[in-house]
Amino acid sequence: MEHLNNLLTNELASGKASGKIQKIIFDIIFQHIQDMVFVMKVEEGPQFRYIFVNESGMKKANLSVESIGKTFYEVLPLSFANSLQRKYEKLVKRKTVITFDDQFELNDGRTIYGETLLTPVLDQDNAISYIVAVTRDVTEWLQEKNKIIESEQRYRSIIEHNLDSIFTINLNGKILEANPAASLLTGYSEKQMINRSIYDLINDRDIEKFKVLLQKSCTGIALEAHDCKVIHSKGYLLIVHIKTVPIVIHNEIKGLYVILKDLSEKVKNMEMIKFMAFHDQLTGLLNRRALLEQLNDQIHLPENILKGFALISIDLDRFKFLNDTLGHLAGDEILKKVADRLSQFQSDTCYIYRLGGDEFTVLLLAANRERANSFVRKVFSVFSQSFYLNTQEYYISPSIGISLYPDDGNDAEMLIKNADEALYRVKERGKAHFQFYRTDMNSTFTNVVTLETHLRKAIEKEELSLFYQPQINIATGEVNSFEALLRWKDSEFGFISPNVFIPLAEDTGLIIPIGYWVIEKACQQIHTWNSLGYMNIRVAINISPKQFLHLNLVPFIQSMIQTYGIQASSLGIEITEGAMQDTKETIPILKRMKELGISISVDDFGTGYSSLSYLKQFPIDGLKIDQSFIKDILLDQKDAAIIRSIIHLGQSLGLEVIAEGVEDQQQVEFLAKAKCDKIQGYFYSKPLPVEELEKKFLKKNAGN
Repeated sequence: MEHLNNLLTNELASGKASGKIQKIIFDIIFQHIQDMVFVMKVEEGPQFRYIFVNESGMKKANLSVESIGKTFYEVLPLSFANSLQRKYEKLVKRKTVITFDDQFELNDGRTIYGETLLTPVLDQDNAISYIVAVTRDVTEWLQEKNKIIESEQRYRSIIEHNLDSIFTINLNGKILEANPAASLLTGYSEKQMINRSIYDLINDRDIEKFKVLLQKSCTGIALEAHDCKVIHSKGYLLIVHIKTVPIVIHNEIKGLYVILKDLSEKVKNMEMIKFMAFHDQLTGLLNRRALLEQLNDQIHLPENILKGFALISIDLDRFKFLNDTLGHLAGDEILKKVADRLSQFQSDTCYIYRLGGDEFTVLLLAANRERANSFVRKVFSVFSQSFYLNTQEYYISPSIGISLYPDDGNDAEMLIKNADEALYRVKERGKAHFQFYRTDMNSTFTNVVTLETHLRKAIEKEELSLFYQPQINIATGEVNSFEALLRWKDSEFGFISPNVFIPLAEDTGLIIPIGYWVIEKACQQIHTWNSLGYMNIRVAINISPKQFLHLNLVPFIQSMIQTYGIQASSLGIEITEGAMQDTKETIPILKRMKELGISISVDDFGTGYSSLSYLKQFPIDGLKIDQSFIKDILLDQKDAAIIRSIIHLGQSLGLEVIAEGVEDQQQVEFLAKAKCDKIQGYFYSKPLPVEELEKKFLKKNAGN
């Protein structure tokens, strides 16, 4: 530094600069000693030569002592030298102080931002002899400034692009700023809202709540409020969620941000979701969920213990037939029309529900037996009028079951169950009327759903078994054929009558897997008997109408015959007349069975409605006379004549005739005289499990 000062002093002492200039230069140098100081000599060209650089300038500009006396172009990178040359020439031309910003790289790679002041030094001829450059390092300041700018831009971006409405207000509630979302929410432009009180936008009923919110936030607490209403410029109300945030500057609250989120659409959606959760989508009536909720509410009201109420379960008779015949779209239209008719009864004491399908329910409040009776008769009266669909006229009748609270149940589930049980009894007895629940309706299987659940697990739990009832040859007394009959012993309820579970299996489709189980078990049993030496045996199994038309029936039977290695002639199939009504589908199935070697019999012959022509068309081996004809064979001459005719018809066609349901000796004698081939019934034997059957019949009739 001392060396540089000596150089500058010598240069100035040479008479090329006055004492005044010397004072100015040294004042600048020492006043700004922390800044970079450069003294440049102006020469013709013009060109500028370093004659002084302070220590800070040496370090930051990457200069050395050898740089003194050299020009920009001799010590600086070309691009930087060109930039400085232009600025210095500008000063020479203007002869006035100029400032500019620049940047340069340090040795360690850092970039330094500088703010430079160029001051001309004039000689006695008013010519610029020297230029003093003072460069201040503004890197840190510039970085802080950029941070502030970026922070401001981020803040502005958050505010401007926020989907929520944001108002900046002072402590008195005056609006200072509002973002675009605020304009969209309120319908006012930003200009219209500035300097306006934010209270002008709040619904009168919510003013006090809103004022308390702002006052608390002015103490430094961010708060929220739900379901406040804002007035739109067009006058309607919007439901909003409000949040208030204090604006704190230097530990002092200067104002508030008021943030509004529009909940109007959300509220509408929630209302729609709630409506859909408690209403049937097809008819708009209340649904099962709503029924359960309202039932539970009513049950817990003390006054209903005295007043009571009725739960009315309604089912449309033959709706499934209409739905299958007309199509589901037409069926839906009928359900809507039914809902419309029932809706006329809707009131504060009468609620209508659709539980699904063609099931409707009515909750009739403050109702005893008499009022429920009167109400149901009104329901029947509205159904007495026909329904029109696509210009066609249809009549639909309801079946109705009724349970009363508190007599028929103290909870929702029991009341619904008992109303359904009463309805079930109506269906059993001819439909199109109504029935109140009675305690004597309760039986082991009043809950059909429970029975169905147990039946679905019966195969898996090995609860099903086959019993066998022998068929006696009247002429010889021999027994070589048996009918396999399905039995079910439930682990909880014990033996369940086939008259109970077979119709249920038909309705639910369970008859298909159960039917396949029966076929396999019968084939397996024939194999077992064959292995024990009982060869001349035939087992007949019943095939339900639903299973008979199943595509996999014949292939399955064939696979079971092959799997267990039995003769196809050991297996007999019994089908009802109802299963053979569609001759186009029936004939190919029967022919394929005959090709396998299986014998085919018509079960319950005489009870169906088919033409006798199928006896000629179908490959049938036998007829089974229904037990309804056998029962009164000795009392009813018509029954006796029918039986003789069937036997004669069978013999004429070369068919084996079997009479079932034979229970006494006189019936046996009648059938023997009529030359019936075989008889089956309790007179000889009830259906027996395998062990008993083997002891009583098979050992006496073992084949080779």
